[in-house]
Amino acid sequence: MSLVGFLDALASKSPAPGGGATAAVVGAVGVAQALMVVEYSIGKKDLAEHQETLGAARAKLSRARQLLLTLADEDGAAYAALNALQKLPPDDPVRLRDLAGAAKASATVPLFVLATCVEALDSLAAIKGKTNRFLESDLRIGAIVLNAAAESSRCNVEVNLPLIEDDAALEGGGSERRNMGLMLKRAAALLARVLG
Repeated sequence: MSLVGFLDALASKSPAPGGGATAAVVGAVGVAQALMVVEYSIGKKDLAEHQETLGAARAKLSRARQLLLTLADEDGAAYAALNALQKLPPDDPVRLRDLAGAAKASATVPLFVLATCVEALDSLAAIKGKTNRFLESDLRIGAIVLNAAAESSRCNVEVNLPLIEDDAALEGGGSERRNMGLMLKRAAALLARVLG
């Protein structure tokens, strides 16, 4: 889907794509911004000592960008399924059987988006001061956008947690609110390192 197509679909009266896809796509934009900085830094003679670090960041960020785009699609599918179940009568057997699982999927995908954004921020922090100095503002913008995507993902997890009977059933095996809090604190710390 083109950017215009995505924005048109997002602006329409349709349950998907929604906020979860927005967070994932925004995260992918932040990663792409950082990748531009890396591409302008790889091969520069004055950054020769950092080429290995830059190459590792390029590989990690490239994977993160692809994963975030995949997660955007998965979020749309997960939320569409949840939305369809929520439209059924409260006592419908299909709703009773499948709602918790659909809510779990709708909360799990944004958790993966959040984790992917944090890992991407870690890559940005690792290359801070090791890239083309003329693109420092671009690296900062990438970090700001990634942090915004991480914060946005929290909203998508929290809205679905009340629909899940067993919070521990989610990825991580414990309190997802606590895990989210830890990831968001890490994201804020990494952002501060890139901006500092």
